[in-house]
Amino acid sequence: MTEAIARIYRRFAEVEARDRSPVYAEIAAHVAGDADILGFLAGLPAEKWQPNLLFGAVQYLTGPVPGLREFRARFAAHTDEIRAAMLARTTQTNEPARCATLLPALAALPQPLALLEVGASAGLCLQPDRYGYDFGQVRIPGELVLPCRANDVVPLPARVPEVVWRAGLDLNPLDVRDPGDCAWLEALIWPGEEARLPRLRTALEIARRDPPPVHRGDLRSDFAALAAEAPRDATLVVFHTAVLIYLREPADRSAFAETVAASGAVWLANESPRSIPGVAAEHDAVLARDGFVLARDGEPIAWTDPHGTWIEWL
Repeated sequence: MTEAIARIYRRFAEVEARDRSPVYAEIAAHVAGDADILGFLAGLPAEKWQPNLLFGAVQYLTGPVPGLREFRARFAAHTDEIRAAMLARTTQTNEPARCATLLPALAALPQPLALLEVGASAGLCLQPDRYGYDFGQVRIPGELVLPCRANDVVPLPARVPEVVWRAGLDLNPLDVRDPGDCAWLEALIWPGEEARLPRLRTALEIARRDPPPVHRGDLRSDFAALAAEAPRDATLVVFHTAVLIYLREPADRSAFAETVAASGAVWLANESPRSIPGVAAEHDAVLARDGFVLARDGEPIAWTDPHGTWIEWL
């Protein structure tokens, strides 16, 4: 079991964190060879093994982690509290900049829109109409302007979409008015990416004025009932980012795709291509590079940065 956990942390160090957070890359590489920490993780349910959850729990309890030495000291001093936080929390990075990579697809749909996000966390990605955007060639003003590099063929919109209904679904919804939940979202920001923190705080301020409703539920069993509440005179859009990877069984992913299709909604999946039903099997080319793929109704339409900083239309 510990070797399986070590592989997760080695991959995180070598692939996910290498270019984004040298601090987390070093810590993850250390965890992969630390028998005590691997044993600690082995005592948790498998869904709690993720590096983001461990590292987020340490930062949540002790503040930003500047390096490996501090991480080791804090882990040793707060092991029990870290275990409790990992069991109580889930990885729920709610990066509002992801709206920039969704915007071209949303703006191209018949307006107005009814938005339903699964894995919505605090609902910060449910308010694409409340942000501004800077794509270089096109700039849309707003209180919070999200910069995003776009290639020449992205169909850039001139305005934000019209949203008349929005709702989220999450196993553990976060409340934008709860200081503990907001602190958890801040703790999930990686060392080296502190520039994301002011953006998160501003998005939270915007959301507190009119909190997007995020309902507690499981996308495998509760999606259809929530989708049925959407107004019939709006285009229903079901979307998600970095959610399907947490459905361990491919059959659950396929069943969800079928349920979305049956609802009549437009389906926007912004995920690892291996997580989207049908994409890996039918589009081998999208597996040749790292990153997320944005797919509409199962068809890839763009490459995207997982944190929303760039989009490459196909």
